Amino acid sequence: MSKTKKEKNCRLGKVGGQAVLEGVMMRSGDNIALAVRQEDGKIAVKNSTFSSVRKKHKILDLPLVRGCVNFIEMMKLSYSTLTDSAKLLGMDELDEETKFDKWLKRKFGDKVMNVIMVIASVLGIIIALGLFTVLPMLITTWLKPVIGATDDGPWINNFLLSLISGVIRIAIFVLYMFLVSKMKDIRRTFEYHGAEHKSIACYEAGDELTPANAKKYKRFHPRCGTSFIFVILIISILIFSLVPWHTETALDKLVMILLRLCLLPLVTGVGYEFLMLAGKHPNKFTLALSFPGLLMQRITTKEPDEEQLEVAIKALKMAMPDVFPEEREAYEREQAEAKAAKEAAEEDAAPEDAVPEEDAPEEVPPEEEEER
Repeated sequence: MSKTKKEKNCRLGKVGGQAVLEGVMMRSGDNIALAVRQEDGKIAVKNSTFSSVRKKHKILDLPLVRGCVNFIEMMKLSYSTLTDSAKLLGMDELDEETKFDKWLKRKFGDKVMNVIMVIASVLGIIIALGLFTVLPMLITTWLKPVIGATDDGPWINNFLLSLISGVIRIAIFVLYMFLVSKMKDIRRTFEYHGAEHKSIACYEAGDELTPANAKKYKRFHPRCGTSFIFVILIISILIFSLVPWHTETALDKLVMILLRLCLLPLVTGVGYEFLMLAGKHPNKFTLALSFPGLLMQRITTKEPDEEQLEVAIKALKMAMPDVFPEEREAYEREQAEAKAAKEAAEEDAAPEDAVPEEDAPEEVPPEEEEER
C-alpha cells in the first residue's frame, strides 16, 4: 500500500513581515499593514499597498533575477516602513528645535524625516561595505604569508583565501549583531521581531490568532531576513572564489572589490531561491542548510511579551483583509467614530457668538461709505 503524500500547507509563504520601531509591519500579497504601540498604549495602524514590478515585467520574475529585484524592493519598503513607524510614534515632532533642526525644516519642510533616513541609509551602506568587504579582504591579505598562499596559485588557492575571508566576514557579522543586541532600543526591536515570527507561525499552523496561542510557538523562522543574510554570506564564499585574488597594489584591491560588488546580484539571486525553497519545503536537507541562520536568530530575535504579540497579530490580520475581514471592518469603524468625535469636539470648542462666514455682513469700501 502506497503512502499518501503529506498534504501541503496552503498557508506557508502567504504572509511575511519585519520588526520596526515599537511595532511590526506585515505584508500579504500587495497589502501592507503597519502596527505600532504608541506611548499612550494604543495601537496605531497604517494600511497601504505595494505592487511588485515583477508583476508588470515577467522577465524580472525569472529565477535568480527575481531575487535581486526582491532585495531592492524590500530595501525600499523597509526604508519607507521605518519612516512611517517613526511618524506614528511622533518622533518627527521635536520638542525643542535646534538651529540645525530649524534649518532642515526650512529647507525640506515635512520631508525632513525622509532626508534623515536617506542620510542614515547611505552611511549604513558605507559602513557595511567597510566592515563586510574591505576589512575581511585586508585581514586575509595580511594572513597570506602565514598560510603560504600566492596571487598566481590555482583555483583551490582562491577558494582557500575566499573561505578565510568569508569566515572573517561571518565572524564580524555575528559580533556586530551580538553587540547591538545589547542596546535597549535594539533589544525591544528584536522582541518585536520575535513577535512577528511567532504570530506568523501561529497563523501557518492554523491556530487561533491570540497572544496566548502565538506565545507557544518558536521565535525562529526559516524565511527570516537574518537567515537570508547568513545564507548570502555562505554562498558568497563559493562565488567570490571565482575572482582571482590579486592584492599586490591599491589598484588590485580596488578591482577585487569592484568585481565582488558585480557578483553580488548573483549571490543575492541564489540566496533568495534557497530561502524560498527552505520556507515552502521544510525537510531535512533545507533545515540543515538553514540551521546556521536559525542559530543566528537566537541573537536577532528575543522572547516578546503578550502586548508585543498583540501588535504583531494586529498587523497580520490587517494585512489579510480577505482572511480577516472583521478586523479591517472594525478598524475602519473605529476610525470613522474617532473622526466624528473629533469633529464634534471642534464644533463644541468654537465660540458661540461666532458669525458663520456665509452670514457675515459684507464689508463696505470706505469710498462707498462716504457716498452713503
